[in-house]
Amino acid sequence: MDLLEYQARDLFERFAVPVLSGRVATTPDEAVAAYEQLGAKTAVIKAQVRIGGRGKAGGVKLARGAEAVAATSAEILALDIKGHRVEQVMLSPAADIAEEYYFSILLDRAAGGYIALCSVEGGMDIETLAVERPEALVKLGLDPVVGIDAETAARIVEQAGFREEDRPRVADVLTKLWTVFRDSDATLVEVNPLVKTAGGSIMALDGKVTLDGNAEFRHPEWAQYEQTSGDVDLERQARELGLGYVKLDGSVGIIGNGAGLVMSTLDVVAAAGEDFPGKPRPANFLDIGGGASAAVMANGLRIIMSDPQVRSIFVNVFGGITACSDVATGIVNALEMLGDEARLPIVVRLDGNSVEVGKAILAEANHPLITVKNTMDAAARTAARLAAEGN
Repeated sequence: MDLLEYQARDLFERFAVPVLSGRVATTPDEAVAAYEQLGAKTAVIKAQVRIGGRGKAGGVKLARGAEAVAATSAEILALDIKGHRVEQVMLSPAADIAEEYYFSILLDRAAGGYIALCSVEGGMDIETLAVERPEALVKLGLDPVVGIDAETAARIVEQAGFREEDRPRVADVLTKLWTVFRDSDATLVEVNPLVKTAGGSIMALDGKVTLDGNAEFRHPEWAQYEQTSGDVDLERQARELGLGYVKLDGSVGIIGNGAGLVMSTLDVVAAAGEDFPGKPRPANFLDIGGGASAAVMANGLRIIMSDPQVRSIFVNVFGGITACSDVATGIVNALEMLGDEARLPIVVRLDGNSVEVGKAILAEANHPLITVKNTMDAAARTAARLAAEGN
């Protein structure tokens, strides 16, 4: 469960992490009222959507004065950012920033533990920094029992290269962010940027938090986060249909059976996308499990096709208990059920139990949207190419 920025801000404040004041508005008039409540001459107005790239899309702007706040809020509320319609904005006082840093704590599934990432070079895309200047990013495995105590925090800020005089204040904030991560059952707490103001204060200026849905039974207060952001909340819809779906920021929809196969598919598609214009990447994680009936497949296809970013779909199935013939029948019947809703090219790769029968079923159907490939690599390249051509 991904929180909107204002929800992350409120969560940080509850755990005594230093943050700026914030007000949420859904109309220009509400934005003006929020601006007056803040009492700041200049306000930062930010689109509240569960997607990155807001700044480049015009979703983060400064405004000074009630008239400018109203006009700027109206502009941002009219935006569609990568398929996410902006329905809320958050207003905060403009900060007097001296330096920007990066910090995050996340669940490292591959290592089976937690890691902390920290850099004195914040405010930029951390993936770019990790590739272009990996030495500038500290990566530290965390003892899940200890987490980030005073000693661990001191080690992080020293390795990251913070100035001696800033280390105690930064370390204090890092320990508080660990408390947010631990007590909120989060899988990700990210602050970019963590800033030092001109007055020397350390503040979390922007926060991203992902909560572990498996811990929802411990947190009745999470009900407040169930609201949608924009036209559709695909993860909520998928959850109601019993599908294991996670939205990603890409253009190739993924359907597979089994978490391991789906994860491998994401990697193969991401690698294949590097060779095509726009570098298409996976748009989602969708595991249909052992069942691939027409209803299950139709639900999966409908969810993925509801994502305006998706340009092609890759169905990658290994037949085990569920035979490939059943999967193929499910795909054909799903497209019949969807009718005009089916609008995107679908690349299918089948392997395992009854694979030849499954391919024969798809060949006989001869559906114009379906392309069958024999290998995962070939299918991934075809899906990436179709996504690139569809942009």
